Amino acid sequence: MANTHPDVIFHNARFTTLDKSNPTASAVAIQDGRFTAVGSDEDILKLAGDGTRKVDLQGRSALPGLFDNHTHVIRGGLNYNLELRWDGVRSLADAMDMLRQQVANTPAPQWVRVVGGFTEHQFIEKRLPTLDEINAVAPDTPVFLLHLYDRALLNAAALRAVGYHRDTPAPPGGEIVRDASGNPTGLLLAKPNATILYATLANGPKLPFDYQLNSTRHFMRELNRLGVTGVIDAGGGSQNYPDDYAVIQQLAKDQQITVRLAYNLFTQKPKEEKEDFLKWTSEVTYKQGDDYFRHNGAGEMLVYSAADFEDFRQPRPDMPASMEDDLEGVVRILAQNQWPWRLHATYDETISRALDVFEKVHRDTPINGLNWFFDHAETISDQSIDRIAALGGGIAVQHRMAYQGEYFIERYGAAAAEATPPVKRILERGVKVSAGTDATRVASYNPWVSLAWMVTGKTVGGTKMYPERNLLDRETALRMWTENVAWFSNEVGQRGQIRAGQFADMIVPDKDYFRVPEDDISFITSDLTVVGGRIVYGAGHFASLDDNPLPPAMPDWSPTRRYGGYAAWGEPEGAGKNSLHPARYRAAACGCATTCGLHGHDHARAWASGVPVSDPKGFFGALGCACWM
Repeated sequence: MANTHPDVIFHNARFTTLDKSNPTASAVAIQDGRFTAVGSDEDILKLAGDGTRKVDLQGRSALPGLFDNHTHVIRGGLNYNLELRWDGVRSLADAMDMLRQQVANTPAPQWVRVVGGFTEHQFIEKRLPTLDEINAVAPDTPVFLLHLYDRALLNAAALRAVGYHRDTPAPPGGEIVRDASGNPTGLLLAKPNATILYATLANGPKLPFDYQLNSTRHFMRELNRLGVTGVIDAGGGSQNYPDDYAVIQQLAKDQQITVRLAYNLFTQKPKEEKEDFLKWTSEVTYKQGDDYFRHNGAGEMLVYSAADFEDFRQPRPDMPASMEDDLEGVVRILAQNQWPWRLHATYDETISRALDVFEKVHRDTPINGLNWFFDHAETISDQSIDRIAALGGGIAVQHRMAYQGEYFIERYGAAAAEATPPVKRILERGVKVSAGTDATRVASYNPWVSLAWMVTGKTVGGTKMYPERNLLDRETALRMWTENVAWFSNEVGQRGQIRAGQFADMIVPDKDYFRVPEDDISFITSDLTVVGGRIVYGAGHFASLDDNPLPPAMPDWSPTRRYGGYAAWGEPEGAGKNSLHPARYRAAACGCATTCGLHGHDHARAWASGVPVSDPKGFFGALGCACWM
């Protein structure tokens, strides 16, 4: 006889279920990876059998697991253990100290890579390091620093490693900045095409397969630490199918995936996009896979002629005249094969042209039954929103403006930035809309930054972008990260709520999301993360319940071992000291813990000086300069 008792019961909690018919509860029962009952402690505990695990949540608040509508976990996982993450670090001084220490720990011929997830505006100093500062801390070890998708900084050693010199030709759509003698300085600019940034990064050493497995597991655990239980992977440049999916497929086979993952297929070949999708639609079935790893359609790149890169430091790019014909050829293939798609589109000028194509295809092959959508849509117009509604599409927004809002305002003005994207209007018009990050290069993978951005209207640099009328209340913002995302993976009714029959994915935040001050939302993490009824992450009081122990990050010099991840949480009294706690961050007049009479509060410049400030036994280290003490 089949077991009728729950596998596990979580009780003594304050559940926000997002189920309007049963909005709050104190206990849940889980069997075979799904919620089977949601209610009071008295009603749920009586369902327990001898083998039921019972977990007391100590009266804590609990929420549905967070679900990122657009990220790049597959690509990010392959490289996570190689990357020094400045995500969430609040001071350039601290960031540069991390860089200095990682340079000392990285063996030749490896690089030190800081690959996106941050903006200069998050730093107290409000600037990036100079090339002189980077070269001072890393004279021999290659350093590659990617800032959003607008620029990369390479030290002299990295320029030598990639072979850039005075005779290296200028890349199309980008610039290798040169000095008066014509030699590369180390600054690469997207103008606005990020290909030069992609291509340069791709020259770095790769991890072997078993290290990539370890790296991906550590990245998923970092997401679990922040309360993420599911993602939609939007593909990406240099993410070829099926070759670059071998690691995640192996983890799926070994049942080591702790973040449910639906993946889209992203074309890799300009001018050969139709061939890619003809091949893939003949080999891959839509929704192929299982509840932890499965196919989700095409995109975010459908054709390269429709890619409007969002570098707001550069003028808006006009898409070529070939865009419509190129896009139509691919969309017809997808519609005929009943594959949903997602399309990267920053500007309304691109969106309106793409809609012309979608409407044309729709007249022959209806698309309003497919869960297709646009990504990003920062400047989408009301007219385009209504056209999307008429075709049954959706809009997936991400928190890119939390990282690039200052640049948008500088170019287009504060008034133009007030609804970028116009989330409130999209909701009011009844169009399907949800939220995500676009991590790991354009923005950080931290979901709480996105939730804070939607609730407060502020960038990570503190700039208030949106008026009150365009802000979301906390529950609406949470739904954007939970039940709303289910439509974008075609799983409505399967996930996003704490409700009988849905996936048993839930989190216990370390602070009550509904009660903390608004400016503290971005500092929230998870103390308990549950995926399919399994505790995949536990911290604090719940650390002993963790069912997902991992081996140390590989290789042994990996930045992950020392710094952990977002805000350098692995060094709470070191690199993370000024970044992990809002009170400590706000109390400090500077991002470092000290005031320096020699350098003022511009401590990062100390590394480029000839003064031996890093020697604690010397005068400047011990007494004259407190920069790095």
